[in-house]
Amino acid sequence: MKHIWTGDGTVRSPFNDVVIPDVTITEYVWKNLDKWSDKTAVICGVTDRKYTYIQMYRQSQIFGAGLRKKFNIKDGDVVVVMLPNSPEYPTVVLGVLTSGGIVSTLNPLYTVYEAQKQISTSEAKLIVTYPEKVNEVKEVLKICKLNIPVIAVDIDKTRPEDTVSFKELISDTDVDKHVLKEVKRSAQDTSLLLYSSGTTGLPKAVELTHRNIVANLEQQSGDEFKKFNDTTETNQDITLAYLPMFHCYGLSVICLSKLSVGLKLVTLPRFNPDTFLNALEKHKFGLVYVAPPTVLFLASSPLVKPKHFEKLQNVLTGAAPLPLADVERFLSKLDICGVTDRKYTYSQLYKQSQIFGAGLRKKFKIRDGDVVCVMLPNSPEYPTVVLGILTAGGLATTVNPVYTLGELLIKGPNVMKGYKNNPKANSEVFVDGWLRSGDLAKIDEDGYVFIADRLKELIKVNAYQVPPAELESIIREHPEVFDAAVVGIPDDKTGEKPKAFVVLNKDSSASNKDIMEYVNTKVAPYKRLKEVEFLEDIPKNPSGKILRRVLVQK
Repeated sequence: MKHIWTGDGTVRSPFNDVVIPDVTITEYVWKNLDKWSDKTAVICGVTDRKYTYIQMYRQSQIFGAGLRKKFNIKDGDVVVVMLPNSPEYPTVVLGVLTSGGIVSTLNPLYTVYEAQKQISTSEAKLIVTYPEKVNEVKEVLKICKLNIPVIAVDIDKTRPEDTVSFKELISDTDVDKHVLKEVKRSAQDTSLLLYSSGTTGLPKAVELTHRNIVANLEQQSGDEFKKFNDTTETNQDITLAYLPMFHCYGLSVICLSKLSVGLKLVTLPRFNPDTFLNALEKHKFGLVYVAPPTVLFLASSPLVKPKHFEKLQNVLTGAAPLPLADVERFLSKLDICGVTDRKYTYSQLYKQSQIFGAGLRKKFKIRDGDVVCVMLPNSPEYPTVVLGILTAGGLATTVNPVYTLGELLIKGPNVMKGYKNNPKANSEVFVDGWLRSGDLAKIDEDGYVFIADRLKELIKVNAYQVPPAELESIIREHPEVFDAAVVGIPDDKTGEKPKAFVVLNKDSSASNKDIMEYVNTKVAPYKRLKEVEFLEDIPKNPSGKILRRVLVQK
């Protein structure tokens, strides 16, 4: 399947335009509730605590009404959700949206220092967290000089002092739900306030509208791209929700998307080898979404057996690029486990907090309708960072030849409203209505989209640009290497020089010289590694992106 190239340099998606319903997220998620109301919506992969769809719907309605009635949450008020993945997470998010509020998700592993920046800039009116985090949240509120309520999700815990019980709120069947008729939210209103990952600087508050998210959810359920079977009286597909829901990948692609089509979510609070493998064995997933570090684990761990992939049909990676060497290791493991004896697909997704879609240009411009780039079944290859083809309704134009690298610029129904209260950042990221992604990209004659690297992470050696991802891909091909990251460090003669941080396989005896020689024979002189340092692990954010700024600080 190919894109249609036109005479003016425009590439058009081969798929039909998607029709985006003019509804809010909650209206979209619950639109077919009657079809699977008694089926399990979410279950904890550790404790087996679970809720049916009708239970989740009713609890979110009660919670939403309680927020308006008891805490005076009004349309557009921000509620911070600082929770690990759990069966209650979707209820909290949908309940806040039901109340007319805006959900601002926060990494539950954040320190007081990190959390106070987000809570203060989000202008939060209320915080929902878990009991173990309450003391830190109180310290944050003291620093920010805020006096706002804290709701503790105390389903299986003791409620801390000076907090409100979530368990009691969702059990209050006498709450006046008529108050929800006061909610006046439209598709154009902000629904989520997610913070950019901050891989190249301080995180910024990304405002996403209901339409942004609904467009993405609608795209994922289209026949060309959906990776699940329809939910019926006799069938319900199961997917794993271990990727953090405070991140757009876990919240949109996994949580909201799969609830809107009636799948069963199995939640894990974090990645842990034992609970992760137990969940794979117990629930027999047909569809799994994984981050690159998990792919490395599945490919290399002797604990991973054929029983963990018994019904696997679709594997999708996202959040960060996965080099060819790592893909091949993983596919080889699937082959060993017998997965390749049956039909299955492996795909990579491209997403940013700011974007629920992609296309490209050197000035590559994406037209209205583009949503996400995915690798389709039978794609020709798995290069360093291949994204696949534009999804339904996407158009791209370029003033440069095919395969010319340039910055990815995006426009469409999935592009963020803007950064909250940050006109300077907005003026830098938007150019004539186009969003600058900061990614260096190219497109081939068949319409396959490739991301080379982050522009801000390119290493400048004299007048040459060196993409770290290219060097990382080569390093990972070394048989003694488990993981790697490359950054630019100052150099008196060339301005910058590439330095590699490498994690070796267990019991490996490879030296710095071995790694440098392996790489440097494969690249141009200006790309050659100048230093190699061995680490126990590569610092990454929860979605798997390399935290290069942490390595630079080393």
